Amino acid sequence: MTTTARRNEPHRTAILATALTAFFAIAGIAIVDPILPAIGAELGASTWQVELLFTAYIAVMAVGMIPAVMLTGRFGYKRVLSLGVSVVAVSAILASLAGSIGQLAALRGLWGLGNAMFFATAMVLLVSLANDRAWAVELFETALGLGFALGPLLGGLLGQISWRFPFLLCGLFMIVALVLSVTRLRDPEVMPASLRLREVWQPFRRTGFVLLCVITGTYNFVFFVVLGYTPVFLGLGVVPLGLVFTAWGVGMAVGILVVGHRLAHRFGAVQTVGFALVVLLGTLVGLATSHATPVAVAFLVLAGVCMGVANANLTDLALATGSPDRRVTTGSFNLVRWGCAAPAPVVAGILAEQVGPTAPFWLAFGVLAFGVLTFLVAGHVIAHGIGERVLWSRANAGARAAEGSPEEALELV
Repeated sequence: MTTTARRNEPHRTAILATALTAFFAIAGIAIVDPILPAIGAELGASTWQVELLFTAYIAVMAVGMIPAVMLTGRFGYKRVLSLGVSVVAVSAILASLAGSIGQLAALRGLWGLGNAMFFATAMVLLVSLANDRAWAVELFETALGLGFALGPLLGGLLGQISWRFPFLLCGLFMIVALVLSVTRLRDPEVMPASLRLREVWQPFRRTGFVLLCVITGTYNFVFFVVLGYTPVFLGLGVVPLGLVFTAWGVGMAVGILVVGHRLAHRFGAVQTVGFALVVLLGTLVGLATSHATPVAVAFLVLAGVCMGVANANLTDLALATGSPDRRVTTGSFNLVRWGCAAPAPVVAGILAEQVGPTAPFWLAFGVLAFGVLTFLVAGHVIAHGIGERVLWSRANAGARAAEGSPEEALELV
């Protein structure tokens, strides 16, 4: 779409404000990585206790997704999103003042509740407001990629002063996002209908959606083993960790913004996700067997690229295989992906203490191997539902037509 056409977007400011808020939200997740060892050292926390900062956040976020989706039918997208941003801002500022690992974990849980409200509404709001939905989704994905790339850098640079400063900065960012939400966002002209709890489970009646959830659940467990445990495993200082996870975030951004959809256009979204998961499986072996930090970092960055490729296509596939109501599909899918991710950091911490430092990566390998096996056995069912074919069924000659753009999956629902 041309620049002139984009300027004619009637809700362009609201769309940009939502994308900027998404950047702040994702940066708030990634900013914690470089400061995990410093938090553990200052608060006297063990490895698994430090990992609670991720698990509490993810678990509450998973549980909060369904109520957040239901609230949109009662109060509208803008109010729910603005409330979520407010909760994140308060949680982040209070986290910078926490005096124990228990307080910090509780506040991260509250932070997760706020983010549930945001992520349950942001994408649906963007698509509802935009004339050019492909541009809006591309903008949203760009914000996510930049958040993963710049969050660790901010965490590393500020964390060398104190681990409290990154949390404080997140809080201040979210105050800015709150102002933007209140002053610039608006609900679409057609307000969402009220939802009942039983409607949230409708997508699970679709075989393709259930299979996708199984694969995504294993992937997200692995995602947060890598994101939550690797900072402890590498044993680096705050600034070097910040730089390492910035490289990981850049790799992920490249996977989301450059590689993911291009591969989907060429080979189909289903095959692209399968390829990314197989390569990711190899990086886990590399992390578990690496004997030098540079080698481990190289595998970590490659894992980031694979994760970006997977993330660029999984949501599109969920929207294409789930319920016609995008709110329902988004809530159900996020319940699965975050719910399966929640135990990963703490389990990784316990395994590292009780078994050995590489044990979490071997567990992640086993979990993801199950996901890959599910893909190999049943991937053709997902592909068939969206007009694609996997390689071992027949050459995917129709993939380009079926996946002409990142937004064409949305047209299928």
